[in-house]
Amino acid sequence: METRPAFWLESDNQKACEIAKIVGYLVVVFDMEHGTLDEHALDRLVPFCNGIGLETYVRVSESTQPRIQMSLDIGANGVILPQIRDLAHARNAAAYSKYPLRGTRGLGYSRTQLYGAATNEFIAMENQIRRCYVMIETAEAFEDALEIARLDCVDGLFIGPADLSLARGRGVFAARSDDISDMTRIAQIAKDAGKLWAVAAGNAAYRKAVLPLGPTFATSADDLSALLTGFRHMLDRHDAV
Repeated sequence: METRPAFWLESDNQKACEIAKIVGYLVVVFDMEHGTLDEHALDRLVPFCNGIGLETYVRVSESTQPRIQMSLDIGANGVILPQIRDLAHARNAAAYSKYPLRGTRGLGYSRTQLYGAATNEFIAMENQIRRCYVMIETAEAFEDALEIARLDCVDGLFIGPADLSLARGRGVFAARSDDISDMTRIAQIAKDAGKLWAVAAGNAAYRKAVLPLGPTFATSADDLSALLTGFRHMLDRHDAV
């Protein structure tokens, strides 16, 4: 399966989503952990992005039941759970993404039901199509990655190389050989468990190592960096005149 190009959305910027889709991005990850998006913006942007053909994921601000359920109820294709501490934390948090008996997601009145009554068929379909990625970015989660990948409510692993480098004692991420080795291990664990995997791959050298291994999607940009790059480029053009 070909890796789908993805970008982070850090701010409430609908036009950035349109432009990203025009140039060829296929997946948007709404960054509720480090971005400045609020839930009202998310409620508007998720259906908009779905409508223009972007696959939508929400990195929730914290891996709790209200945050996970809200993201799925407004129609996101999936959630990405940050700062998972270990296997026990992954088990509890991922369960919020699936309805019983598979998980513990609560049933509410929402867009995903087309504002109508739920059915057993709806429950089964939601459990199948809404994906839950657990971030591997702590030392403990790295050690528990195999058991985390085997959890029924986990659809995939998402590698957070920046925090993982810090947590593993290497300091600020720099796409070192150890960073590549960690990524390769996690990718293989996901594959062996029959699960998906994805990765934050803004670093060009890291991305070069990532893409041949076939992640489902890889983030290579964000709206704020795109603005910074664009403004720098346009200023360089101005100074060259």
